[in-house]
Amino acid sequence: MNLGPLTKVLRPSPTLAVTMKAKALQKEGRDIIGFGAGEPDFDTPDNIKAAAIRAIEEGFTKYTPVGGIDELKDAVIEKLRKDNGLVYTRPQIVVSTGAKHTLFNMAQVLFGLGDEVIIPSPYWVSYPDIVLLADASPVFVAGGELEGFKITPAKLKVAITEKTKAIILNSPSNPTGAAYTLDELKGLAEVLKGTEIIVISDDIYEKVVYDDFRFTNMANVSEEMKEQTIVVNGLSKSHAMTGWRMGYAAGPDNVIAAMTEIQSQSTSNPTSIVQKAAIEALLGDQSFIPKMVAEFKKRRDVIVGALNDIPGITCAMPPGAFYVFPKVSALYGKNYNGKTISTSNDFSEFLLDEANVAVIAGGAFGNDNYIRLSYATSMELIVEGMKRIAGAVAKLD
Repeated sequence: MNLGPLTKVLRPSPTLAVTMKAKALQKEGRDIIGFGAGEPDFDTPDNIKAAAIRAIEEGFTKYTPVGGIDELKDAVIEKLRKDNGLVYTRPQIVVSTGAKHTLFNMAQVLFGLGDEVIIPSPYWVSYPDIVLLADASPVFVAGGELEGFKITPAKLKVAITEKTKAIILNSPSNPTGAAYTLDELKGLAEVLKGTEIIVISDDIYEKVVYDDFRFTNMANVSEEMKEQTIVVNGLSKSHAMTGWRMGYAAGPDNVIAAMTEIQSQSTSNPTSIVQKAAIEALLGDQSFIPKMVAEFKKRRDVIVGALNDIPGITCAMPPGAFYVFPKVSALYGKNYNGKTISTSNDFSEFLLDEANVAVIAGGAFGNDNYIRLSYATSMELIVEGMKRIAGAVAKLD
């Protein structure tokens, strides 16, 4: 059976592929430690689960408005007002089945053939494909380690052409944990001032920041930039709700209306039960979040220290998210079992084969000199995983 042209664009998610491979090997009896999944290992808080159970018991199991019930939109509005100092109205909010779905819908209504979308690199693996599936072209702008894996105003200015439609900013970032300060965003805003370039602000890791870092996004820079910005967020990372699939966007009425319309012809409404749980997540007890973040910080400090102790590996201290992005290219050219390590993929395969440790090759994120590890796993597994990696690297010649 012949497949359609979109299949030539599609690539499977590397992060999900590695995670599934690690789980498959575990089922075969291999003692695999997985650092692949970008998924908090904490359980969803009980008050959120209770809200979902109540929804089921009360029969809230039917279709809802496509873009989310008003009560949930109001909860999103209140969250954005309280946490971010941003004011929106119901027509400026749409709720979807996860932040990824939100981004996909957004690309479908905003981009088209001939459009260019600036994506700072390293980037989340799905951004380029989401852009390509909308017939647009991703334009990668590298943020080096010396720049904190962030792009500068000068680099942004060079990348802009008459075809530039948007820029995607993910702060804190997957895969590096990099996060932009307000001053840094103001610098980028100066370059965008007077243009019609849309800023897509992916804030999914907003709550996971360390060392007194103050989260802010482009919509906070000025009222002018707020009009050019679409804020995307969700509950997967902040409330350990990855499997619940709940994301949302806030932005101009016409964009939100178009996203709602395209959603009406794809998934229809987000799950009714999850919407009730999301209201509790947004407006209920938030004490779970700082406890989770405090534990993530302990893990971050341990994994960064352990990686930097391994000869040939260096790792920056990330200010946010729950990933580290260590540089491993100093090990390229070394050999094991007659094989030469030349790429991040080679090194990742080496760790899986020799150390029973699953990581993600940095090439999937746009920088082949690095690998990504998620420390959203137990301290015990982090310590053991670092011992395994150190032992494997010591065998290279």
